[in-house]
Amino acid sequence: MSSEIEIKISPFLINYLDAIDFMEERVALIRSGDACECVWLLQHPSLYTAGTSANPKDLLETQRFPIYQTGRGGQYTYHGPGQLVVYVMIDIQKRGLGIREYIQFLEKTIIDTLYHFQIPTQTREGRVGVWYCDGNIEEKIAAIGVRVRRGVTYHGLAINISPQLSHFSGIVPCGISAYGVTSVEKIDSSIEFNNVQEKIIEHFLLNLSII
Repeated sequence: MSSEIEIKISPFLINYLDAIDFMEERVALIRSGDACECVWLLQHPSLYTAGTSANPKDLLETQRFPIYQTGRGGQYTYHGPGQLVVYVMIDIQKRGLGIREYIQFLEKTIIDTLYHFQIPTQTREGRVGVWYCDGNIEEKIAAIGVRVRRGVTYHGLAINISPQLSHFSGIVPCGISAYGVTSVEKIDSSIEFNNVQEKIIEHFLLNLSII
């Protein structure tokens, strides 16, 4: 297998099922040694997805957007324009990473990226994802949901840069109702989508190199 990682950036909205098809095919090729690893940065049209732990009661609006059952871990989440989705297809078995270590790597990549823009974020015990923390404010700014097939990952993470936050009201995001959802734009409207995209690639590759 090539040691290179393809960085794939899509400038247009990507259909969710097309993305799933691409990831499943790429995972198989990585596993067989016929393709290099891949990190795919994109945005989806507005939709809801249900992870393997999703509670049907957490889907509050069944007719608002398309709903997709998916094999990733986690519960319900929203994807849509203005949200940076990063699908990661890497061989963690080859790299000697367990699932928990891999999730911690994704969390660190998000936290380091947002720290560059002076946005303080943390993880919280018992709560999935990455949280904006400032004084008494704790709001979710990024979600993580992964799947691993024979040692190769897919799905990944999503950072709320400038999505329509009201679209999260159709679900209980990740099954957590006690805390809100925020975005980079809400915290600092001067930060550009492309700048966050550039920095997450930089921190992803840097953090991966020191594992």
